[in-house]
This record gives sequence, structure tokens and C-alpha cells, in this order.
Amino acid sequence: MLYERVGLSKDKEAILTLANEGQIIDNPKNVLRDPYILEFLRLEERASYSESDLEEALINHLQDFMRELGRDFCFVDRQFRVTVGAEHYFLDLLFYHRSLQCLIAIDLKLGKFKHDYAGQMNFYLNYLKENVAYPHENPPVGILLCAEKDAEAVHYATAGLDNQLFVSRYMVALPSEDMLKQWLIDEQDRLKQKFDITSRDES
Repeated sequence: MLYERVGLSKDKEAILTLANEGQIIDNPKNVLRDPYILEFLRLEERASYSESDLEEALINHLQDFMRELGRDFCFVDRQFRVTVGAEHYFLDLLFYHRSLQCLIAIDLKLGKFKHDYAGQMNFYLNYLKENVAYPHENPPVGILLCAEKDAEAVHYATAGLDNQLFVSRYMVALPSEDMLKQWLIDEQDRLKQKFDITSRDES
């Protein structure tokens, strides 16, 4: 598809650079997925399990989970303790990303995204930035993994935050054929916008 993409794109140099060097990982948005497919956990699709059950299953299948996360993720800790004002809080999973050179905090949530989850993750990211990250590293990134999310609620909960915080869905079963078709359409639209590809004039 390189010939077609170069021919259709207004920025031919960017397309050729991508083909020669691969995708340059310089932004967390290039790394994150939505949704994450966790069918390897063999959990029931209904939320009949707890967050600790989900975390335990991910740790038991850590190799599969890291494959689903993508390249350059390194596992650091689970239930990472954050102590503030003599109180202890626990971050579900902590990773490090080699290309981004930053800590990746992951918090697992059952059910739908709620706005207070963003505040909790922002709290963790501020702590990691000031007390855990090394001076040469980039600021930590947070991922809230929820079973469902509403884009508008995510927007209002995360807008204006200094930290980079993302909300992704997880699915414990493979999506239906119709859902896959819709995702392919959405991905095609996203790529067209990213590479400024205009449709061919077939006349």
C-alpha cells in the first residue's frame, strides 16, 4: 500500500519516512490501544468478578498481557504502595516504557468509567512524578482500564489535567463480527485523517 499512500498523501516525505523508519514512538497516544482484548484470561463476560480477581488473572497471564499492551513495556510492580500523609494507597499495576522513557501506571476498574477515577489516577501520577521517576525520565502516563467508557465523560474528567491520562476499554471476550467491521471503518477514517489521505477521483 506504500505506493498508493504516497500518491494520495499531500505529505509524501512523512509517508516515506514512516515506511523507512517505522512508526516513531514519541507520544503515548501512539502506544495505547482501545480496547484491550483480554480473552486469554478466560473470564466470564459479565462483571461477576472483582478488581482483585482481574488483577490476579492479569498477573497470572503477564506474558499474554504484555503482548496485548505492545512493545517496550517492562513490568515494575503490582499493588505499588503510595504513602501520603501516613495513609497508604495502592496502584494496581506499574510498568515502564522503554521508547517513551516513562513510568506507565495502570488502574483496573470494573464497569463504566466514572469521573472520580481520573482524580485518583492524577493523584498517583503526581506522586510518581515527584517521588519515583528519575530526573532524566519523562513524566509518568496513566491508563485507566474500564469495561465501558463514555467519550464525553472522559473528555470533561481529563481536560485541563497537567498529567497525561488515558481511558481505555478492556474486553474479556473477542468482539462480534459487526463490532469488528465498525472498528475497521473507524480505523480507516483515523488513518485518512492522520496521513491526510484524500479519496481517489474514480471518474
